[in-house]
Amino acid sequence: MNSADAFRQEVRTWLEENCPPSQRRPIVREEQVWAGRNKTFPNNDAKLWFERMRDRGWTVPDWPQALGGGGLDEQQTRILKEEMKALGCRTPLYDLGIWMLGPAVLEFGTEAQQHEHIPKIARGEIRWCQGYSEPGAGSDLASLQTRAEDCGDHFLVNGTKIWTTNADKADWIFCLVRTDPAAKKQEGISFLLIDMNDPGVTTTPIELISGESEFCQTFFDNVKVPKGNLIGELNKGWSVAKALLKHERKLMSEIGGDTPGPSFGPVQAALEYIGLGEDGKLKDLALRDQLVRHEMNFRAIGLTHFRSFEERMHGLADPNVPLIMKYVGTEETKNKDELLVALLGHQALGWGGAGFNDDEILTTRGWLFSKALSIAGGTSEVQLNIIAKRALELPEHNAQA
Repeated sequence: MNSADAFRQEVRTWLEENCPPSQRRPIVREEQVWAGRNKTFPNNDAKLWFERMRDRGWTVPDWPQALGGGGLDEQQTRILKEEMKALGCRTPLYDLGIWMLGPAVLEFGTEAQQHEHIPKIARGEIRWCQGYSEPGAGSDLASLQTRAEDCGDHFLVNGTKIWTTNADKADWIFCLVRTDPAAKKQEGISFLLIDMNDPGVTTTPIELISGESEFCQTFFDNVKVPKGNLIGELNKGWSVAKALLKHERKLMSEIGGDTPGPSFGPVQAALEYIGLGEDGKLKDLALRDQLVRHEMNFRAIGLTHFRSFEERMHGLADPNVPLIMKYVGTEETKNKDELLVALLGHQALGWGGAGFNDDEILTTRGWLFSKALSIAGGTSEVQLNIIAKRALELPEHNAQA
């Protein structure tokens, strides 16, 4: 038995012994465990599962052990994820600090900043939100106007951010601010960490079409931020932002594996709501074609992720793959939700009440929410432009030609 197989067996045994049976079922939104000062658990099993994974360092398995991580290499991390998926283990901790900020601090933060923030993220002590977009700076993020004025030992921040996910529940925000108004766009931007409890920080939830208020508008009114909260160099925050976006796009490309939704997928929904004909095939030919296409695309995406992993293991990583997979992954997730709605027919119109079960309600709301996936982390349209320029190196179109 080679080292990888031995590690896989070790992981499998540990998970079977330590993951409670109730934490091996598909997650529902109400039972997600989010990091934070006011962290709550839906039940004792969820708390136990989180604590065991935290103590093992597996809330962030590939981060350094000295900072609260598991110290696993890329192959070991993948094995852990595969074994968790095979057993049905829920993600023990949710946080933008894990998915986005932590990797950026590990790359650009000072040693003091890493020791200050990384262990807290690993232990789920702080919940983070992201302050990038503004009312006048969405797709053209570099035109942001939230300003941080240098006041000697601190910055004075004024401005507003929009679409800040769960800002009303977050403890801290990582934020792009303009520190040199005279510089051209990207050249005058810095990356700051701001405590949401600081005087002058307020949030206003935004009601969404899905009926939720996950997004907020965040306001900064003369907020004092210590100079030690600057990540990376002054006026060089765009480099940090780009690095962080790689992690966000990777997350977006892999979305769907452990996100709340109906307990069935398109195949199960087809069998339950459409049924098979006498020939043993799905009765609706058009839906059958859509279902087959989705299953093929879904499996192709999975195989591409695995191929990308193998290439990285052998030093052959293509930096353009995450760009492409973010677009492909989010678009296919939207297609999946469109297909589920079509398969459920009038039962996919349920919003609540008698006559609609939980899976049908989750299908409806998931279909509505999926529209946001092609916006978060960069819109699909902008993503295609980036792919054209960076990956395919296509010449720019001249509208006057």
